[in-house]
Amino acid sequence: MNRKIGMWSSVVNAIAVISFAISMLFDFTFGSYFSSMFIAFSFVAMMCGYAYFAEKEAKLSGYVSMTFAAVYTTIILLVYFTQLTTVRLNDLTQQATALLDFQQCGLLFNYDLLGYAVMALATFFAGLTIKQQTKIDKWLKYLLIIHGVFFISCLIAPMLGLFKADSSKWIGVAVLEFWCLYFCPIGILSYLHFKKCKE
Repeated sequence: MNRKIGMWSSVVNAIAVISFAISMLFDFTFGSYFSSMFIAFSFVAMMCGYAYFAEKEAKLSGYVSMTFAAVYTTIILLVYFTQLTTVRLNDLTQQATALLDFQQCGLLFNYDLLGYAVMALATFFAGLTIKQQTKIDKWLKYLLIIHGVFFISCLIAPMLGLFKADSSKWIGVAVLEFWCLYFCPIGILSYLHFKKCKE
């Protein structure tokens, strides 16, 4: 059962990332917000899988990864659930819109970047749990650890005020599409990694 949870959460994660990428290309905000929630749901289970299957000397890295994944998911679910409910279904005042509407690059947009900064830390520590026995494990380990670099940019960018509501939209879309191209293989390789794990 534990192996299957790791495998299928990886599949759901890859599908959610692909759905997010497609939604972004077609400017389908509901789809991008909804799929982002499933990236978060599946990510927690994936990181728990790394913690569970980690060898004894790497267990602490697995637990750290799992904890950061829980923090990331909490932030992301609050951000996107707010977009799909409060922001979408209510007439907000101008001030409330500036704070809550993701498109305005305000408070919840900044929380979103904080969430992805924490996600990067989770992948970094998950990468440390992998023992390189196959080429798949080697690629997966490097992709997870290198993804940790996103922590710096996601943490610092909001503090520098790099994103504004009147910024060119295509730049944000291009950055997110690049992230999708990078992260989708992590879901696929994670599936293959968990598939060969022994209960």
